[in-house]
Amino acid sequence: MKAYFSEKGIRLYLGDAVETLKKLPEDSVDLIFADPPYNLSNGGFTCHAGKRVSVNKGNWDKSKGIDKDFEFHYSWINACKRVLKPQGTLWISGTYHSIYACGFALHKQGWHFLNDICWFKPNASPNLSCRMFTASHETLIWAKKEKKAKHIFNYQIMKKANWNGDIIKKPNKQMRSVWAINTPKNGEKKYGKHPTQKPQELLKRIILSSSNQDDIVLDPFCGSGTTGVLAIMHNRKFVGIDLEKEYLDNLAIPRIKDEIQKKCFLCIDKKSKEPVTIS
Repeated sequence: MKAYFSEKGIRLYLGDAVETLKKLPEDSVDLIFADPPYNLSNGGFTCHAGKRVSVNKGNWDKSKGIDKDFEFHYSWINACKRVLKPQGTLWISGTYHSIYACGFALHKQGWHFLNDICWFKPNASPNLSCRMFTASHETLIWAKKEKKAKHIFNYQIMKKANWNGDIIKKPNKQMRSVWAINTPKNGEKKYGKHPTQKPQELLKRIILSSSNQDDIVLDPFCGSGTTGVLAIMHNRKFVGIDLEKEYLDNLAIPRIKDEIQKKCFLCIDKKSKEPVTIS
């Protein structure tokens, strides 16, 4: 299967997630992060940068009804299970619009739940209707294929990290299941913003906690390419899939190219003081 974009250790595919996953080798991926459509583009409105804006993100995010939406989630999760290695794990991010359907699909397929994480957004947008609580979190499910499988969890890295995920010398407390992380910073939107773009700090914790260097990380809905950027940053290989050519061309590929360029000039030779290519 020919990749839409390919560099050393990086492959991006343009197409349907389920159909593309069917063509990937079985038991070939170490870690999967998935941020599937929330199916909340229903003509409503929300607040962005202090302004009232539509929640509609595109046809890819429109609900097809409860049964069809669940069928979709069941299908892509099942396809992920086939390509995930026995010791690999799956992370799924979502709001109440989608996360419960994903959780039910995981139950029906026999996955073993490791954690559910509450991603709290301190800078979440206000609720303009003033008729309900302000939505300020998303839920992430972390699961493995089988209960007895020995999954990867880099406990010491997580324990020695501060709230921002940076390694410090003095050990800290165990990382808990509520993560306070702001929405993407301006620098992460250099080429524009995907409507469901995740902050780099979120993916940093996921990748560092549940994969090792040179592992293969897969994102079946890669959007703006944040998962790929963090995979490259932390010396992992990456496979990304997205149905929207616009997002790959304008967001994911430019961001990934930038990160590859940074990695190529990360080291400075002590004698010549010149950058040394490490790729």
